[in-house]
Amino acid sequence: MPDPHAAGPRPDSARPSPTYPGELLGLPEEGRGAMGTFGRRLIAIFIDWVLCSIIAAGFLGYRLGGGEGSLWPLAVFAVENLLLVSTLGSTIGHRVLGLRVIRLDGRPAGLWRALVRTVLVCLVIPALILGRDGRGWHDKAAGTLIVRL
Repeated sequence: MPDPHAAGPRPDSARPSPTYPGELLGLPEEGRGAMGTFGRRLIAIFIDWVLCSIIAAGFLGYRLGGGEGSLWPLAVFAVENLLLVSTLGSTIGHRVLGLRVIRLDGRPAGLWRALVRTVLVCLVIPALILGRDGRGWHDKAAGTLIVRL
């Protein structure tokens, strides 16, 4: 049986659980620079989706209920995410909820990270599965995180 007091790396199951999202990344628990909560991120993505659906309906012939053009809101959503996250650091929904996307070192996400993140967010599932540090798989793959402004 291994000695629990021995030096060396411990398996994840033996590491203490973080007490708040972002603790493992060295982020503050609350306020500016703290990890954006799952609830805020969910509301932000809902705002973005509604806006993208309105744009798709107004300019691209999208009609609620499927049929022809049913992928237009997703296409608009992808373009919105890629352009706004790579240039401004936040989508419209993020901005409304006081969030921004940054790299792990605190710098802006940039084009490539925004592209990886956007593709995975559009697949939905990676964004819903959270790791021990409170980030979704899409942010882990892109090397990004969402923090409060």
